[in-house]
Amino acid sequence: MKVLQCISSWLAKETPWFVTSVAVVAFFLPGMFGWVRGTAQTAVLGFIMFAMGMTLTAEDFRILAARPFDIAVGSAAQFVLMPLIAFSLSHLMGLPREVAVGLILVGSCPGGVSSNIMTFLCKGDVAFSVGLTSVSTLFAPLTTPLLMMWLAGEMVEIDAVGMFKSVLLVTLTPVALGFFFNRFFGGRPACREAMKTMPGLAVLGLACIVGGVVSAQGQAIVSSGVAIFIAVFLHNSLGYALGYAAGVLARFGLPKRRTVSIEVGMQNAGLATVLATRHFPTAPETAVAAAVSCVWHSISGALMAGVFNALDKYGKKGEN
Repeated sequence: MKVLQCISSWLAKETPWFVTSVAVVAFFLPGMFGWVRGTAQTAVLGFIMFAMGMTLTAEDFRILAARPFDIAVGSAAQFVLMPLIAFSLSHLMGLPREVAVGLILVGSCPGGVSSNIMTFLCKGDVAFSVGLTSVSTLFAPLTTPLLMMWLAGEMVEIDAVGMFKSVLLVTLTPVALGFFFNRFFGGRPACREAMKTMPGLAVLGLACIVGGVVSAQGQAIVSSGVAIFIAVFLHNSLGYALGYAAGVLARFGLPKRRTVSIEVGMQNAGLATVLATRHFPTAPETAVAAAVSCVWHSISGALMAGVFNALDKYGKKGEN
């Protein structure tokens, strides 16, 4: 178990490079991840969300209740900035309809679970990060379909009810199951030790989802052109910048500003990938946009954490 815990810790810290490596392998050896399709893909994402739920405790919800303003600011930034940035970029860049839908879908999804790890690495407010991820995930079954209807409804037919059921199935339900499992069995020593491996298993699950999409759409990713990569980069970067600005406007301290920045910029692109594959099967470019986001958000999150840490070191040198 100690070995598994060490591997889990390493995977959590090296998430971006591990996910990127899996994406490269899946491109050249697509058969290795050909099994990550349909029900298997949904099950993998469900497990990731179950692992997230197992990290939640009653104390986390008490923290949420005690910080309504913080949570309101962070959640508003999450569900307003990222969808509108995606919508604006799609029109300004003249993106193809399928790519635009994929980018808007990424922007309409809740925060990603990896954001909690990146917040920890950059000395942000981890409790705040967990709270924001939890709240955005809890609201996702409603907000994601509604935002897609509003922003992408004219581009493509949106099955809002079906999307509601899908998000409910792969996010809220497994998170609730994980929470209750932790609530009733988390106190047992064996469970506490096993739960320490959950971050690494979640990273493996994320890598499998990315690998599955790349194995199926690898050529489509290459042929989609530079525009999709520029759009994903700008969407993500503007999310970090405007998320930080929202923290400044709310007069948050430095740790909270960093937390909002990371939470807004890093989306649950794994969920977007599953939704794109399930609800837009005739538009593979939609899943491609989500898959590219999935890989890049993992990389950029680590880079942002490094930037924040470098600023801390620079500030300390300036004080000496």
